[in-house]
Amino acid sequence: MSFAPVYSENSRALILGTWPSPKSREMAFYYGHPQNRFWPMMAALTGEPVPAREDIEAKKGIILRHGLALWDTLESCTITGASDASIRDVVPNDIASLLTKAPIEAVFCNGATAYRIYTKYLLPVSGIPAVKLPSTSPANAACRPETLREVWGEALKDYITVSNL
Repeated sequence: MSFAPVYSENSRALILGTWPSPKSREMAFYYGHPQNRFWPMMAALTGEPVPAREDIEAKKGIILRHGLALWDTLESCTITGASDASIRDVVPNDIASLLTKAPIEAVFCNGATAYRIYTKYLLPVSGIPAVKLPSTSPANAACRPETLREVWGEALKDYITVSNL
């Protein structure tokens, strides 16, 4: 089960994950694992309050109010649990379709697997080189929250817009 992209006509930067984890699929939205640092980090970078885990509309709002877009690299795949290493039978998402609907100028990949998949399958279609960022997954616990905020903040600083909604 892949999720629809979150974007608007103001989305200049696309953040791509790999594939929804079991907890995200259970929540029916991106980064649903309670230990994933994505939403607290995005809240800190945008000056927004950290959304409640169940508040999908608040999460969408953070993305849309700040000129961002959110999606995954894969439309479908075979995966064991949440193990990116087990991914096979990949079907990439239709990035060409998204690029006709939003003025995406930059692509940021949440982790090495999303970056590898993007580079192999989606870069030839988009023509936009991606920036590989450290994964916000709890499996990447060695990367401290402060480091995530610093690295992601530096990468996204020219793309996070002041809320205009």
